[in-house]
Amino acid sequence: MRLLKLFLLMLAMLLPVSRTGAQGKPIVIAASTILDGKGDVLHNTRIVIEGGKISRIDPEAEPVTYDLRGLTILPGFIDAHVHLTYHFGPNGHFQDPKETRAQAELAVASNAWVTLMNGFTTVQSVGSSADIDVREATAKGTIPGPRILTSGRPFFGRGPQTDTPDQIRDFIRQAKKQGADLIKIFASKSIRDGGNPTLSQEQLDAACGEAKKLRLRTLVHAYRASVRMATLAGCTEVEHGTYATPDDLKLMAEHGTYFDPQAGLVDENYLQNKARYLGVENYTEEGFKAEEDTIPLDHELFRQAMATKGLKIVFGTDAVAGAHGRNAEEIIDRVRDCGQNPMDALVSVTSLTAESMGLQDQIGSITTGLQADIIAIEGDPLKEITAVRNVVFVMKGGIVYKNVARGAIPRYAGVEP
Repeated sequence: MRLLKLFLLMLAMLLPVSRTGAQGKPIVIAASTILDGKGDVLHNTRIVIEGGKISRIDPEAEPVTYDLRGLTILPGFIDAHVHLTYHFGPNGHFQDPKETRAQAELAVASNAWVTLMNGFTTVQSVGSSADIDVREATAKGTIPGPRILTSGRPFFGRGPQTDTPDQIRDFIRQAKKQGADLIKIFASKSIRDGGNPTLSQEQLDAACGEAKKLRLRTLVHAYRASVRMATLAGCTEVEHGTYATPDDLKLMAEHGTYFDPQAGLVDENYLQNKARYLGVENYTEEGFKAEEDTIPLDHELFRQAMATKGLKIVFGTDAVAGAHGRNAEEIIDRVRDCGQNPMDALVSVTSLTAESMGLQDQIGSITTGLQADIIAIEGDPLKEITAVRNVVFVMKGGIVYKNVARGAIPRYAGVEP
């Protein structure tokens, strides 16, 4: 714990944080170009922030606190699917058996920090009960990081003959009592194990039905037939979706199911860090071959999803160990490899994903009354999408966590794992 406290103290000393807008005088940001998160572009105006929220857009507002003219200003990015607790241990590998608790805490704090520094001001971290503690720590300001929503412990499907519908409903009720913001459901095996369903229609109906009754959203890990099953069960959102058919995509659109397909980052990250994962659980040579084979399938699925009228494609990376802080690479993959329109990609990573979380009245766009989650990047992402790598200014809830000199980040520089 001493290591963790020292780390946090050093961060506090280094952070160029401003709390003026949260506690005193208004903050005024001068902007030449604003992408508002809803598809519109604003020019030559100013954003006024009071009490951590955007109070108005006023080209005459004075005095200017931050002159960000010449940069592109956007709402803070939002990632619907990360795993902040997943990290490489001191030995450089995933799930280091000799790692201490303090070392693990430092790694998670680092994941939260680099995610925020690269422009992601809100994330859904789903996969671990420890995420609840991380959520509370970032909310209190104990550690710097994005706003976090979490499922806590996820529900793993173990086959149609295991958990009864009543047992599943009880799990959902317990998750709510433990502080879950949503329910994460694994309705399929990993793609490394073939991706076949692990829950029956009756089981999924029970899970998503109980969650809806408790006003909890459901995020479903689904491949193959599980995509259709989750949609019919009334689940809120399907992630991954590999091997979904055009009819499955159409059904999701008809039911208003949000879809979170991956365009490359998660598979690319696994392959880049193959040696650091091999030997743990299903991280085998065969499993990595399946990951590699999935990339072109996911690109084609994403194109089919874009062609499906009315389908709401939100933004999620499935960021695991090695990918934290590189979340924006998924934006690039969507545009470069799948042909998504840059503006559509930027709307997806802001207002549309906020909507999927039920937070459209709080975050996701540069709009009066919303939280002042604002980032600035060097370059124009509508002309060159790789500009999303160049985040030089980060504000979350009216507090500035990053404000570096222009040109300090090499143009279109990536972040190595």
